[in-house]
Amino acid sequence: MDGQWFRRFGDSDPGVLRLICFPHAGGAASAYLPLARLLTPHIDVRAVQYPGRQDRRRETPVTDIGELATVIAGKLESDDEAAPPYAFFGHSMGALIAYETARVLQERGVRPPRRLFLSARGAPGPKRNPHDALPDDDAILTAVRRLGGTGAALLDDPELVAMVLPALRADYTALARYSWVPGEPLHTPVTVLCGTDDPVVSVEEAASWRTHTLPDTEVCVLPGGHFYLDQRLGDVAEVILRGVRSANAARAGNGACHD
Repeated sequence: MDGQWFRRFGDSDPGVLRLICFPHAGGAASAYLPLARLLTPHIDVRAVQYPGRQDRRRETPVTDIGELATVIAGKLESDDEAAPPYAFFGHSMGALIAYETARVLQERGVRPPRRLFLSARGAPGPKRNPHDALPDDDAILTAVRRLGGTGAALLDDPELVAMVLPALRADYTALARYSWVPGEPLHTPVTVLCGTDDPVVSVEEAASWRTHTLPDTEVCVLPGGHFYLDQRLGDVAEVILRGVRSANAARAGNGACHD
């Protein structure tokens, strides 16, 4: 895989399923290092590194969700024949990019992901998401602090704010510009994950992903807010491991998930 776009953490068993992970707004590939440590060697975690952050910070960030999805789909398509089975995991903005990437692959007739894991994001629709359109940098920083997570604490450091703000500004520009285009539902099963106390995504909004895929959709509700996975990483890893064992994703046995 293209090492500029996909970062690998650890060594996995040969031929195991690849989990392509899509970071949240302002996030980078390294956000998935803790999850990779739990899933390796049973799953080969590859995290997308968007332009404009960390070691790609000198590159111009992409401010269009569709453009970003098309580029990522192209990278995956070029690797298709030799690659093992794969799945997507996307958190927040990353869920939207994962979904749009899957749509591009399906339209091109490329081998699809075995499953989509879409976290902390409601399904897109005709109405724009009111949490995506923020007027200025202060509003963006206020929104990020409200969402919480380990990265929010870094915003108290002016130097760190200066480093992450260009990526955040670009990502929220992309979200504000995004307009969902109706099309054929995905043929890929979906597992939706959300936190019980997420201030911007209700369980009902998360469950609305059912309308975007033909196979059954599994909904997993875990304690916590928008970044519930910081505290429930073990549960998230369990959901992923269980989900990739079967394309149909049988009902979870721990009561956290329901169809």
